[in-house]
Amino acid sequence: MPNTETQEQTFTLEELLAGFKELHRLILWNDDHNTFDHVIHCMIKYLDYNETQAERIAWKVHNEGKCAVLEGSFTEVEVYRKILQQEGLTVSVD
Repeated sequence: MPNTETQEQTFTLEELLAGFKELHRLILWNDDHNTFDHVIHCMIKYLDYNETQAERIAWKVHNEGKCAVLEGSFTEVEVYRKILQQEGLTVSVD
């Protein structure tokens, strides 16, 4: 006979606060030294965008000067900032 009792789940204060942490955005900026192809390549390789999405990002950065390409915890966004910066892209965390 299956156990039909429900178990109460408890959380620590730290776990509860983690659910409310502020999200950060990784911003890709327009610059004079990266090609469309390189930006598209990096968006596909590191951020798992498909080619169409990556092309839209490249055009948005070109036309508007910047584009948010990732949203997440500071730690997650910072990891990708470092990766993309090593690829020569101009990125910042907002």
